[in-house]
This record gives sequence, C-alpha cells and structure tokens, in this order.
Amino acid sequence: MPPYDDWNVLVEEEEEELQDTSFFEGKRDVILFCIDCSESMQELRDDPVYEDVKTSHLLTALDAAMQVQKKKVISGPNDWVGILLYNTSRRNENNTRTSEIKKGTFVYQHLAPVSAPSIQELMGLIDEARGDPDTLKNKAPPLQGNKIPMGDVFTSCNWVLRDSAPKTASKRVFLITDDDNPNPSNTKLLTSARTTLIDLTQSGCQIEPFFVSTPEKPFDVTKFYSSVLPSNVVGNEQEDTGVLPDSISITRMDDLLEQMRFHEQPKRALFSIPLELGKGFTIGVKGYGLVTEQRKGSHKYFVDLGNRLEAVTSRTAYIDEEKGAEVDRNKALFGMKLSGGADQLTDSDNKIGLGASRVVRAGRRPFYTAEEVQSFHTMGLEPGIQLLGFKSRKELSFEDNVKHSLFIYPDEPKYSGSKRTFSALLQKMLEKKKIGLARVLVRRNSSPVFCAMLPQAEKVEEGGWSEPAGFHLIVLPFADDIRAPPLEKEFRASSPSKDAAKVWIEKLLIKKGFEPDSYPNPSLAYHNAQLQASAFREEFDAESFEDLTRPKYDMIHKRAGNLLKEWKKAIATDEHFNNVVLTTGTKRKADISVDEAEVRSKYESNMLDKLRVDQLKEFLKNKGQSVTGKKADLMGRVHEWLQMHP
Repeated sequence: MPPYDDWNVLVEEEEEELQDTSFFEGKRDVILFCIDCSESMQELRDDPVYEDVKTSHLLTALDAAMQVQKKKVISGPNDWVGILLYNTSRRNENNTRTSEIKKGTFVYQHLAPVSAPSIQELMGLIDEARGDPDTLKNKAPPLQGNKIPMGDVFTSCNWVLRDSAPKTASKRVFLITDDDNPNPSNTKLLTSARTTLIDLTQSGCQIEPFFVSTPEKPFDVTKFYSSVLPSNVVGNEQEDTGVLPDSISITRMDDLLEQMRFHEQPKRALFSIPLELGKGFTIGVKGYGLVTEQRKGSHKYFVDLGNRLEAVTSRTAYIDEEKGAEVDRNKALFGMKLSGGADQLTDSDNKIGLGASRVVRAGRRPFYTAEEVQSFHTMGLEPGIQLLGFKSRKELSFEDNVKHSLFIYPDEPKYSGSKRTFSALLQKMLEKKKIGLARVLVRRNSSPVFCAMLPQAEKVEEGGWSEPAGFHLIVLPFADDIRAPPLEKEFRASSPSKDAAKVWIEKLLIKKGFEPDSYPNPSLAYHNAQLQASAFREEFDAESFEDLTRPKYDMIHKRAGNLLKEWKKAIATDEHFNNVVLTTGTKRKADISVDEAEVRSKYESNMLDKLRVDQLKEFLKNKGQSVTGKKADLMGRVHEWLQMHP
C-alpha cells in the first residue's frame, strides 16, 4: 500500500484514493454573523489588551468577525461571509437585496466572497471605534425601548441566505448576544422564534450561538434560548431535551475568537455510499476523515493586462503528435511502453466494445480504454461497503492500523431507517465485543480495500465535547505491509528508572488533554501570516511570530527540573545504561545483470572487452550458451551469437 504522503497526489482528472482534499476546496462555506447591537452590547469597558482604550462586546464581536475573514482569505478564499446587525435603529438602503429585511435589522456587510477591500473596510471601522468610543453608536445606534423579536431576526437571516448564498454551500449563522431574555413573558414571540428557526434550519442552515456571559451579568440559557434552540446546535446528537449546555456561553469576551476557531471549519463528509449488511439489506452511511494534513495552497499564475492582473485558468489538453491537433480524452487509449516501433490500430480494433473479448495479434501491443483501466482499479465494483463477517475485538492488533482511519455515520435521507439499523448494529457489536470485516470502495477510480469496522460508543465529557457513536473504518494491511522489526536483543530499564520517569511525566501532563487546534503547524502558520500581511498591505514582523509548538522550557524546569535531575541520576546507575547491541554489516551482492541492447552496443563498437567476465557469463547463460572458459572464449561466443541473431 502507498504511504500516506501518496494519498493526496492528484491523478489528472481522476478522484483521489480515500483522502479527497479537492472536496474541501470545491464546496464553499457561508457564515453569516448575526450580532446584537443593544445598549448592553455597546456598553463601554476597559480593553484588556490596549491601555487607556475603551471597548465593548459589539466591538469585540466585530473584531472576531474580522479575524475569521482574514483567516479565510488564506484557508478558504472561495467562502462567503456577511454581517447582520440587529436591535439597531439604522435603516437599510432601498435596494432589491435588502427590501425584505425586517425592521430593526441592518445588513452591515452583504453576503459575498471574502475579499481584501471588504475586510479592510471593517478593519477601518474597528480602528476608528478604538479611537472614538462613540463610533459604533453613531454607525449602529441601538434601539430604544422594546427589542426586536427574535423571530424577525431569524427571518432576516433566512432572507439574506436565501437571496445571496450559493445553493450548494454549507450555510451557518453565528449568533452573538449577551441578552439571555430578549422577549420576556411573551409566549407568542417565543413560539414565533421557534417556528422561524425551524424554517431556517430546514433550508439547510445551522445556527451556532455564542452567548456572552460576564461575572456582573451571567447568561442564563433557561430563560429563553433553551426553549428556542435545539440542544443539537452544539453537536449533541442526543434526543432534544430542550436544555442547552452551559459550555456554549462565553465567560470572557477574550474567549470569543478562541471559541470561533473550533467552529470555523464545518464538518464535511468525504463520501456518501451504501452499507450492505446482507443480500438486499442496505443502509446509507457518510464517511468523515478525522485526520487530514493541511498543506500550503497551490500557487497561481497571473497575466498582466496593463491596468489589472487576471488569474490564469489552466486546462489540460491532449495533442496528437502526428496531426498536431487536440483530441478528445475519452477517445484516448492506454497501453504499455514496450520495445519496438509504434503500432498502428486498425478500424476493427477501434470498434471492439467493452463487453467483447479482444485478441491481440502477435507483435502488437495491447491497448485499453479509459473505462477498462478504471475497471482494473475497482475490479468492476461500485462504491459501497459490504459487511463480510465479524471477529472478536481481541484479534485487532495495534500494528494493523497503518493508515488514518475513516469514521462512518448513518445517512438517513439516502435510505429511510438507516439510523435505527445502524444504532442496533452498533449496540450489539459493543455488547458482544465484536468488530466487523468489510470490503470498502469509497469512490470510483480508487481500489477496494479490506477494513475492520471498530464500533465506538458515544462519550460525553465535561465541557460539552463528545465522541459520537459510529464505526471507525481501519484499513487492514496486506501481508507485505507489515515486516518483523530487525531487533534480536533488547534492554529494558530497571524499576527504579521507570519510577523516576513516571514522577516527572505526571508533572508535565496536559490536564485538559491535547487539542490539535491549539498547536498549528508553525511552518504553515508562518507562511499564512506572510500571505495575510501581503494581502492587506501590512508590514510583516517576523520577530512577533509566535511558534505555539515550541516547548515552554521555563515552565518545564520550574515544574519538573529537580525531578528530571533525579531521573538522570537513576538512569546513570542502571545496569543496562552503557550496553550497546553490536551488529555486523552484510556485504551487498554486486549487480551483474546486463541488458541485451547494451551488449549489442558494445559489440557494434568493438568494445566487448569492456564487459566483465561475470556479465558475459550472465548474458550467455540467459541465451542458453556455455559459460566455461576464459574471457576471450566468452567474448567469442557472444560475438558468434550476436552475428547469428542480428
């Protein structure tokens, strides 16, 4: 099997095997920031970052929206972002794009692809607001008296997404507010908010709330939002209990951007295929890649048109060398490169269909159509998962996991009843401690593989993070993929050395667990920071770049410095400390293979004496000739054989 680095190699105009990153680039993400502009959101307080500067929750929310857009310029240039303000008396301009927006809501930034000019305009507003605290109150004056019903807010969001967002994009609304009871003691408005939110979600949009909670004003979700928002808006797939967890409320506004970072990239399925449990018994599943390497974006070519630069659109064309004309790729045939001249295909060869048998004449090369080459990869199978049987979970070894696994989840819209059947299978396999064996073909143009279906029970942790219930598809290796390690003798540390190591390891454990999103790739982050500075015409300060993967040496020495010294002393006194396994090298056998073309070339230039004796013997042995005698005798036999076989 190829290593993981080969998974993302794009075969021209063909789908990738298992990991298809083009899917992430092709499907666009749409985010609409829905920000509350009430008086409490615009209340001034000391800025925790800048000295002698006043800030507000609204300013911090706009700054978070700006930071997300700046990241998307690099990570998702095809994504769309917009900003909708509500509880403001500012009116929308009379045009077709905002004619149906409810009163009390204002579209500050129209839903459009992320662009440097729109982000620079937002940056200018934020800088101006930090200099003049009354800027936001003048730009978006808060409503006086009653606040706008939340049903109107969700309706405005629905209209903005309906009129502007691409139809096939994944749509989300980031709701930011500090008001836990926007429409108090009004059952009619609460019902209206719930109904309009259902209309919004049924149109394919997800809502992700960011509730601002401060020590002076804690946010209580039970007053209003627990009756409006379903509990699964935070990723909880359990039955809707009507109560939102407290983890989605933001205790400090400094955490707003940190929380948005985890919600920035939507979960997208890599494939949607059927799962065949038995003959005629099929359900639908979706597959997700839990681990995908993020790489630098591909470069683009630009053409100078004088007053502007235009991106060059690349296109692959197939040219006939003899005619010099472009040919249709579907009519191209594929064949092996063999010795001899080019073969000419007859008309009868072209007319042979896929289902017919083909007889290749002697001396001619075999050719195959694109459909036949694809069938070699797929073995004539359609994409899908076929359950072959079950085994004990103990038979799945750690070394069987040679690639990143895939995670599958039921796809109810494709096959009705998929969730119930999937859940029943999962519970029974967990109960009996079994794993499944399956034949998997995730997409066309990939090769079928055998996988172990490892069941995972749902796990809810403190803080709201959970592991969903589903199956991990672990690609099983073939016999040649696993080799015994060349280890003949090993030395193990003594118990005192192990005990000394356990003490300092416990001191340096991450209590909250390792979160990969908190430690970005420094090389990629440095590259993106340079691109971002270039896009916004900012000066890039290399010294200000922070590598979050760099160990905190001061903290390490403070917590476990003395313990590390004690461990070092324990290792020095270990009986196996200075033991080294001596290995002897093996001499590689010389390569004596020689090609007939090379021997004939030496013969024609009267340079047979340049060949070694072992090469001459190997050539004569392959031709069925005697290999006895001195070098002159061998050269004579080679000369004679070449004369007889011109």
